[in-house]
Amino acid sequence: MDVVIGIDTGTTATKGVAAGMDGEVRVTTSVHYPLSVPGPGRAELDAGKLRDAAVEALITVAAGVRERGDRVVAVSLSAFLHGLAPLDATGNPKGPLITWADNRAYGQAQHIADTGRAKALQARTGTPVHPMAPLAKLAWWKETGPAVLRDTPRWGGVKEIVLAGLAADAFVLDLSVASGTGLYDIHERRWDPEALDIAGVREEQLAEVVPTTTALKLNPDVAAAAGLPPGTPLIIGAADGPLANLGVGATPAGIAAVSLGTSGALRTVVDRPLADKAGRLFCYALTEDRWVIGGAINNAGSVVRWAGQTMAEGFDRPAAEAENADERDAALLVEAAGAPPGSDGLLCLPYLLGERAPWWRGGMRGAYLGLRREHGRAHLVRAAVEGVCQQLALVRDTFGDEGIAMTEVRATGGAVNSDLWVGVLAAALDLPVAIADTPEGTALGACLLGLHALGDLPDLDDAAALVDITGRTTPDPANADLYRRLRPLVEKSALAVTDVLTELDRIAPASLPSTEKAVKG
Repeated sequence: MDVVIGIDTGTTATKGVAAGMDGEVRVTTSVHYPLSVPGPGRAELDAGKLRDAAVEALITVAAGVRERGDRVVAVSLSAFLHGLAPLDATGNPKGPLITWADNRAYGQAQHIADTGRAKALQARTGTPVHPMAPLAKLAWWKETGPAVLRDTPRWGGVKEIVLAGLAADAFVLDLSVASGTGLYDIHERRWDPEALDIAGVREEQLAEVVPTTTALKLNPDVAAAAGLPPGTPLIIGAADGPLANLGVGATPAGIAAVSLGTSGALRTVVDRPLADKAGRLFCYALTEDRWVIGGAINNAGSVVRWAGQTMAEGFDRPAAEAENADERDAALLVEAAGAPPGSDGLLCLPYLLGERAPWWRGGMRGAYLGLRREHGRAHLVRAAVEGVCQQLALVRDTFGDEGIAMTEVRATGGAVNSDLWVGVLAAALDLPVAIADTPEGTALGACLLGLHALGDLPDLDDAAALVDITGRTTPDPANADLYRRLRPLVEKSALAVTDVLTELDRIAPASLPSTEKAVKG
């Protein structure tokens, strides 16, 4: 069997998989590394470990492929977005990678918004002006370390760092990751002059942007270590979000992808770069003629994990007696399913880690509204699940404003193992939710894009037929109606209390940690 190896560099682990034309994953591996939070507002990774993890994952998967008697025809890459690191003239990192979760650039992002430039920048670049984006991160460097910004030969993110380890001398970047920097004009296909000026970076400090299907050459030493022929193509690949859509078969019109892990996202594919008028959605490339629009939320499974840490410890209840955090969370969800839809009038704003889509506004904080003495732990947990799903529904509503219809969502992530999560999600979105049997969806997406680059998967929509669906949940009409009526209250409450909670954060910063100070992702 001919297979493509997909290497997916994530925030806490690099995954490697091998898959063939049938979409079946045959070999997997995972190389973990710690996310460092060395101070307020910081969230960093050792950039050298990212590079080394990609090489290790490739070598391990290639060995597994050989043991099966299969043949590697290409290697294809995926990387998480919004990272930034200083690089030397050869592309090797000179310092840690500042991740998407780092919020030191909060003030710079807010300044860009206050000057009225944010919406125009987002319309051109496809990336919301937010502390996560390299645009804001570079502006922070411009303000706090101008000499470092000026004198650093190259600036790049995860993909450039991985390519420095895997590729043979190529300082290039794929269109997909470039479209997530906030620095690249996705319509004119060039680095945006205004964005570069705001960031204080020169175009020659940034990589050349190439299509996501571009084939590079493996570093000969890496190819030898992996036991691969020196001419094995290295497909530059794309960013993790767009590849996740491909990996779950959510590329045909009307099918969206939902990720429900620690955080969450809702994305769908369109055939051209699209900037929504209100600046609420991102737009990132999958290929030159397939683009993914959507919104990411900071809080999903992390909210239930928080509930388990704060509400279950020390109680003589099944959730407290669980042997590990996953079992405890599962027990909490079973308990929460006993509370009625709408949680007896309890509303949760689940912004424990701040929030991104659809508002991209700083100062978001979590809150419960409508608490009464008869509310118990089950109500609190169910309200949190409902709050997360309502946030994704608010993102979905923006698709409708742009005339984009949805008929189904394909969901992945740890939360889809819970009937409560899936049922609430289906009702909040008022759409059927199909569970995609692709636990390594993003890395599989990299494999499928590699096959597309080789000409073995001419139509990306054919990937939908390669993905097994293990279950499908239709929305309960009564619950869908209830959540539809509650949703305006979520938005109204969230925006109304933001100023109060932001001021509270200023008054008591030490006792009220936030994403503007320390996000652990």
